[in-house]
Amino acid sequence: MAYLLLIVEPRDQRRGRTPEEGKRAYEEMVRFGDGLKARGLLRASESLRSDTDGVRVSVRGGKRKLLDGPFAEAKEMVGGFFLVDCETKEQAIAIAAECPAAAWATVEVREIAPCYAD
Repeated sequence: MAYLLLIVEPRDQRRGRTPEEGKRAYEEMVRFGDGLKARGLLRASESLRSDTDGVRVSVRGGKRKLLDGPFAEAKEMVGGFFLVDCETKEQAIAIAAECPAAAWATVEVREIAPCYAD
């Protein structure tokens, strides 16, 4: 089964880091991903830019609506993800607990499934 591990971090956290601290955190995450790849568990992973550069798109009544970031109502943002293959949800949770980001953010575990699945 595939699981998405979403790295959900406080929106202002990145600004509080020095460039060196940010690079160290990023390198930790890359090593974590490399370890998952070596174990044959990693499908994909990426880091995301801050939501200040994001755009939300919706279409209602045939009209496109754009909302530029930052998104004031959000206290958190998705900072990146790991898409992993696991035999069980418990294995995915164990991997999430190994993730370095679990020390400074929340790692949300979501099973990949069709949108109509409950």
